Amino acid sequence: MVSKKHLALDAIHIEQERIKEHVGSQDQTAVAFGGFNKIKFTNGNIEVQPMTLASQRLQYFQEHLMLFFTGFSRTASEIAREQISQTPNKKKELKEMHQMVDIAVNILNDEGGSLDEFGKLLNESWKLKRSLTSKISTPFVDEIYDAAMRAGASGGKLLGAGGGGFILFFVKPQLQDKVRELLKDLLYVPFKFDNLGSQIIYYGPDHQS
Repeated sequence: MVSKKHLALDAIHIEQERIKEHVGSQDQTAVAFGGFNKIKFTNGNIEVQPMTLASQRLQYFQEHLMLFFTGFSRTASEIAREQISQTPNKKKELKEMHQMVDIAVNILNDEGGSLDEFGKLLNESWKLKRSLTSKISTPFVDEIYDAAMRAGASGGKLLGAGGGGFILFFVKPQLQDKVRELLKDLLYVPFKFDNLGSQIIYYGPDHQS
């Protein structure tokens, strides 16, 4: 029986140190812990701070999100390797992206405020992310993004390292049919936030004879 933090650190160690993949640490942590969190990485340590949003606010936020599969898979490690090599030249962009985290948290925590600013922030974040290397986006992904924005999305981003995979958009519920119609050639993937994370579904203690 291991803690969620232990599980996350083990997954990170296997991917980064044993397999030697060029990957980050956020996916392993998010999957292990589950829920809606602000995650801070400091010198190999992980600090997970749960977002204490009212259930109605969280549901309203989820209703603004649309997920599509671009139709292209990609090797995240290859894209991340390029991003790592460019990191010394992109400190300004990375600092701006880091500062956006607290802005996003404040928008979500403002129970009486509009969520529109979150979509705009997501758009600005994507612009910064795609500027980190030429491999993060593609002409096809740019077409998808531009189509969704024309249809009413206020922001979006590719999930993961980039290059393909899944793309997430922030869209007001009343405009989502139009976005789905324009992106009808892509697989639309309904989803819900998960609060449990990784779980041990079977545990059998060792028996010593």
